[in-house]
Amino acid sequence: MLRVLGLDIGGANTKVTYIKTNNGTVNEQRTALEYFPIWKDRKEKLPQILEKLKQNVADSTTLDGVGVTITAELSDAYMTKKEGINHVLDCVTKVFADVPIFVLDVNTKMLTVKDSRMEPLKVASANWVATGWMISQFIKNCIIVDVGSTTTSIILVINGKVAATGKTDLEKLQNGELVYSGSLRTNVAAIVDAIPVKGKMTWVSSELFAQSGDVHLLLNHIRQKDYTAETCDGRGKTRKEAAARLARVVCADTDMLNEQEIVAIAKFVYERQIEQIAAGLKQVCEKKQSIQGEKMAVVTGLGRNFLARKAAEKVGFNQIIDMEELIGAEAAIVSPSVGVALMVATGLEGKTVKWKQS
Repeated sequence: MLRVLGLDIGGANTKVTYIKTNNGTVNEQRTALEYFPIWKDRKEKLPQILEKLKQNVADSTTLDGVGVTITAELSDAYMTKKEGINHVLDCVTKVFADVPIFVLDVNTKMLTVKDSRMEPLKVASANWVATGWMISQFIKNCIIVDVGSTTTSIILVINGKVAATGKTDLEKLQNGELVYSGSLRTNVAAIVDAIPVKGKMTWVSSELFAQSGDVHLLLNHIRQKDYTAETCDGRGKTRKEAAARLARVVCADTDMLNEQEIVAIAKFVYERQIEQIAAGLKQVCEKKQSIQGEKMAVVTGLGRNFLARKAAEKVGFNQIIDMEELIGAEAAIVSPSVGVALMVATGLEGKTVKWKQS
């Protein structure tokens, strides 16, 4: 019997998955997510967040291994990615001092903490690898569209292997494998530069007045409890408050625009966000002709159905699988942490760890 923890430590959200395995099978799984903007809430608090998440899913259970993937290094809490990686690893080793720690790199390898410190750029922002590897255990040829709160990762799997072209965030932005558009935290002004209002195209303010979470709340794509990020104005997450934020994007308010007009703004922004993600997906597909015949997409993350699925349909994928069907709804929202936990368990057991067949 193995007990393993998987951590996906991001700049805005930290996610954890606890799994208990036996003879290559997952017998128990628990997940948790904590909104922790590391650039704002002070990076010194990260050990407390990790300890809290550990207690939430594993309590005082003795662990056989901890898998880690890190994206927090991009946060401007750090001057460089190297500084960020080293600080996060300091926090992980402090909390899990007596547990073997394995750090995922961009080449689908699990490194020691020492080796990770020597080559920090190899472990920076490698969480997409965990998702890709996990899904490759189910489906040998597909393209994965993972829409989280902040970004979209587009991950190619060919012949059961993660076949991404880019390794760094920079490279992935250049080739469409990373689209900086997500379900909650994307500035509306980064999605559109103009919006039709009262029949006239209207330039938007470049201020951070509203974000994608407001759009999707108004359109009933998410519930208030799904809106885990803080709001742009620090107010609440009711429809009225979201509408006020969205009206402000065109320098108006809820006295100047009625609910129907504001919902129309939300629908326009939504369609443009689908186009953003579809553009990245199309770019990846055009470079990899070998997948054209497959037309199979796997969608995961919080925005898997209202963004990832819609983008895949727009590009022409006719077979789309919801990750929820494979690992459950909660796990689909935190898939990198699930994936890295499975990778550690697989390494420790010496065989690929999978779920029980229903």
